[in-house]
Amino acid sequence: MIPQKYAHYVFAFFMALLMSCIMSFVITLFNVGLIEGLLAVWLKAWCLAFAVAFPTVILVVPVVRRLVATVISSDTDKLNN
Repeated sequence: MIPQKYAHYVFAFFMALLMSCIMSFVITLFNVGLIEGLLAVWLKAWCLAFAVAFPTVILVVPVVRRLVATVISSDTDKLNN
């Protein structure tokens, strides 16, 4: 098993893997349609998409957490208002 201290990398890996899989398939299908060889075209696109997505998720997750913390109020904030 992977130690807990690497949880953010494991999260980023799986998030990037699944999102790049889905998005590259949808975009490939939209751009080329149901063609012969779609699987090969999509797998090539997915490899590139994952190579971009994984480091992007690593960099973006802290920013997103701060944005969420900014727009979400805690229950104690609601009680004080």
